[in-house]
Amino acid sequence: MTYQVSVVPKNWPLHKPFKISRDVHYFSETIICEISDGEFTGRGEAAGVSYDGETQESIQKQIEAVASQITTGISRDELQELMSPGGARNAVDCALWDLEAKRSGQTIWQMLDWAPKPVTTVYTVGIDEPENMEKDAAEHSDCPLIKVKVGIGDPLIQIRAINAGAPNSAIVIDANQAWTVAELEKYAAPLKELGVEMIEQPMPRGEDEALRGYESPLPLCADESCATSADLDRLEGLYSMVNIKLDKTGGLTEALKLADKALSMGFELMVGNMLGSSLAMAPSFVIAQRCRYTDIDGPLLQSEDCENAMHYEHGRVDVFVPELWG
Repeated sequence: MTYQVSVVPKNWPLHKPFKISRDVHYFSETIICEISDGEFTGRGEAAGVSYDGETQESIQKQIEAVASQITTGISRDELQELMSPGGARNAVDCALWDLEAKRSGQTIWQMLDWAPKPVTTVYTVGIDEPENMEKDAAEHSDCPLIKVKVGIGDPLIQIRAINAGAPNSAIVIDANQAWTVAELEKYAAPLKELGVEMIEQPMPRGEDEALRGYESPLPLCADESCATSADLDRLEGLYSMVNIKLDKTGGLTEALKLADKALSMGFELMVGNMLGSSLAMAPSFVIAQRCRYTDIDGPLLQSEDCENAMHYEHGRVDVFVPELWG
């Protein structure tokens, strides 16, 4: 079996600049990988891990560097050995899943023997002036769960603004590594009083051990600190939840492995995204079937989406059609 491989960069415009603690996004910059056997074509989309220096150019170069091995008809298991975790492997891995589904005439759900159901995704409010954050929350107050980016400015003022804009929405927050232990201790209890349910990645990765012995009033979720299943052992006892992102795991294959191991160790699960179209969200929707929290709102932040896009309404995300992926 011989495959043909193509890699195309794609910029999806955002409705407005999206700011987190470490940078600002104006476009969702992704790579779409297509793998064809001449009759069927599988697709995968990846944005990469920006804090690890991944870009459209670096992802494209990584895939092109191993394209000759992929064209020989590589399996997903062989891919795990050929490429390291990251956006490039994610795009290829998801394309191989999609191709396998099309060639077998099965959906991803039949391949996994799962019965899919709709999920509820967060809507993410980026860092801005409190009045703008309140306005953004108010415009999406129909969403049952709002995720708020914090780490610049006073989070208590920001969450009060979110509550004013969307008083009936539950809230989780993401500091994107911006806090110290002292700031976590300062803010966690007051944030709980304001209705926050969970704190994602409060501190820089590599400094997680400082959480040993800290009794947080809110569940703590590891994001940047947890890329693959190999990270779980050192995170045990520090976090109660891990955020699975396919750009970190390097695809659905490792994401499923990470989910299985995390659940067996007693972690709860969240699934997240690095932005992208519905093509990037579909494999994450698979992981969402096992998660307490789902963050696959990338297309909601964009002014464009791909064909056969996923259906979002009031925070509910319906099961995607096979014409999109899988």
